[in-house]
Amino acid sequence: MISQYATNPGDNGSSDVQIAVLTTRINNLTEHMKSNPKDYGTRRGLQAMVSRRRRLLDYVRDHNPQHYLDLLAKLGIRK
Repeated sequence: MISQYATNPGDNGSSDVQIAVLTTRINNLTEHMKSNPKDYGTRRGLQAMVSRRRRLLDYVRDHNPQHYLDLLAKLGIRK
């Protein structure tokens, strides 16, 4: 996942990489929550990840709107 969205070799902290990693983790936890609806600790962590991804996406949107739209389409995030 990191190598797919990295802008340079060795890049693992850019906003694109962070958004992609968070999206993967969010998707995994969403599946977990479907089978364990009363797992409130996981729910809280999931909400924190979604909020963090939202802030990172807002940053990308503010700095490069076209890249933001491309990133949403590439990751399959609905907006």
